[in-house]
Amino acid sequence: MSIAPPAWTSAPLLGFDTETTGTDVATDRIVTAALVHSVGPGRENETVATWLIDPGVPIPEQAARIHGISTEHAREHGAAPGPALDEVAGMLADALSRDVPLVAFNGSFDVAILENELRRLGLPTLAERLGRQIAPMIDPLVLDRGLDRYRKGKRTLTDLLEVYGIHQDGRLHTADVDVSATLDVLRAQVTKFDALGAMPLAELHQQQMTWHRDWAENFNKFLSSRGRTPDVPLDWPIADVAVPAPVD
Repeated sequence: MSIAPPAWTSAPLLGFDTETTGTDVATDRIVTAALVHSVGPGRENETVATWLIDPGVPIPEQAARIHGISTEHAREHGAAPGPALDEVAGMLADALSRDVPLVAFNGSFDVAILENELRRLGLPTLAERLGRQIAPMIDPLVLDRGLDRYRKGKRTLTDLLEVYGIHQDGRLHTADVDVSATLDVLRAQVTKFDALGAMPLAELHQQQMTWHRDWAENFNKFLSSRGRTPDVPLDWPIADVAVPAPVD
């Protein structure tokens, strides 16, 4: 009798999140970034790297209320964006080149704003460093939309923590806490949906592209029906051009 291979969640994962000056990936800037290298469930199996960055522009009050970082604090304590984001992109590229999956909640936003920041700074983008598409990537938001399509209600990270019965012991909208919570949600999804963990990473990446496109097409129809611009991108995890962050 053949034995099924262990789920890819038993192998290393690299969580990624940013906090920013706003939600426009074409013009807004990264204020904090966090990478969480995880080798198993529990905070004791995580190694965290964080960056506080001076974005070089004022941080709007609305954004500061969300992540708690003021313009003054970022200017006094933040690193220059060039060296910081070069380091972030280098670590991401290294992990992805070894097929360590990048895990990010609504990750198309974080990847898109990072790519645009790198272009603006004259640095190689993540895709350029890899020499290929940004993969493998796993987005628990995309998974939830695809695996539990007809569940009513919002699908924020806070909502999914409740849906999957996860107790959160830190302040969300702090990049490293958000990453750890995202990894918790992903592992809960693998437990709930048996086929998910057995799916090869390359196949899972492609499946998420399909799930996202299906959701985006339906959401754009909804926006049109309400007289709003159907501007949610169909490509996942990132389009060829800068696009605004999807909304739920």
